[in-house]
Amino acid sequence: MDNREEVREFLTSRRAKITPEQAGLPASSRRRVPGLRRSEVAALADMSVEYYAKLERGSLAGVSPAVLEAVARALRLDDAERAHLLHLAQAADGSDALTRPRRRTTRQWSPHRSLQWTLDAITAGPAVVCNGRLDILAANPLARAFYSDLFGNADNQRNLARFNFLDPASRRFYPDWELFGDMAVAILRREAGRDPHDKDLHDLIGELSTRSEGFRTRWGAHNVRRHGTGTKRFHHRAVGDLTLAYEALDLAAEPGLTMTVYTAEPDSPSEEGLRLLASLAATEDARPAAQHPTS
Repeated sequence: MDNREEVREFLTSRRAKITPEQAGLPASSRRRVPGLRRSEVAALADMSVEYYAKLERGSLAGVSPAVLEAVARALRLDDAERAHLLHLAQAADGSDALTRPRRRTTRQWSPHRSLQWTLDAITAGPAVVCNGRLDILAANPLARAFYSDLFGNADNQRNLARFNFLDPASRRFYPDWELFGDMAVAILRREAGRDPHDKDLHDLIGELSTRSEGFRTRWGAHNVRRHGTGTKRFHHRAVGDLTLAYEALDLAAEPGLTMTVYTAEPDSPSEEGLRLLASLAATEDARPAAQHPTS
């Protein structure tokens, strides 16, 4: 696969982020642009300037893991960035097509019964299953109530990135909207490196780039991240402010899919808010049956 432009922009953007001081090099007042020079990265990676320049031009096909690791160390890549560089190299020489399990499109996938049972058994917090494109593929009842703005607008197509950048309701739901935008784009950027053949992903990126300047700017930054664990703030229109911890778990039986579970600190206002939301959701679910009693 010819992904040289992607490689070139990623390596260039990482080099621009590293200052000489961070790399243990003497600072110079003659620098015209921020970051390291190619010659400095080459020296840090113990390779010739000509060879590193070839890599930065996008020629990663056939490059050994040792060379990739040397570049990652020189550019001070974090774990997510290092993995992204490896995926770009695999895509460049075609090895990803041989080793990556084939992924089904969203339209072909539905949760098997035991997975939905598992989600439904989680009653204290929202739980969802997403793919790398940030499509919500399955959810427990509390998650459907939690993401009521997303599920309530068909234009979102149950996609968290589309909701973030195209639905005005996201500005209220995410008090830290800028942070959520950064995270969504970084996750999509990582997925694009891991699965460069995903047409649905390319279509999503094209749509968001066309319709959202915020997405377009972030996409050009080439940041990547893993969505593992942390804390997020939300504002739900029915129960107010919520501060929730989350854990993202890869599904061994479904390569490329992740289950994310949100929980609140015990005895906190957020835990009380989730209880209230669960009660409101249960009342809403029961309402149709009460309105249409059986004879």
